[in-house]
Amino acid sequence: MSARATGPARGRKLVTGVIGADTHIVGSRILSMALEEAGFEIVALGAITPAEDFVKAAIETAADGIMVSSLYGQGELDCRGFRDLFIEAGLEDMLIYVGGNLVVGKQDWEDVERRFLAMGFDRAFPPNTRADAVIGMLNADFAARRAGRRIAE
Repeated sequence: MSARATGPARGRKLVTGVIGADTHIVGSRILSMALEEAGFEIVALGAITPAEDFVKAAIETAADGIMVSSLYGQGELDCRGFRDLFIEAGLEDMLIYVGGNLVVGKQDWEDVERRFLAMGFDRAFPPNTRADAVIGMLNADFAARRAGRRIAE
């Protein structure tokens, strides 16, 4: 059974967007389309989105999760303090994913992922991650939350 067919997160609302000064919208748009096809309701913020706008959109739309994209290599700078903004807004339990070309230069993905998880992201995805993998992880994480865990093991 594919990630699209499972659907424990069907009907969930997700905010998507490209953080910081990044103008690379294609990957975020492809992911948004796949998420919509899988049954998620998408609030797409587009490119060049300040971190604060993700929080505002989450509040205004009663979002269930945030999907942050960055391709220009400055994601590590743009995402610093991201989780803190949600905590300050009373959304400490928000499910937050990040993905793309998040750092400058060729770096070991495990190190990059570890840094983003330490920043408070629930999941971090490397460049070229397939939408089905993200959808499968979202479904697993929302199911884990229903069972009282923050994310799936």
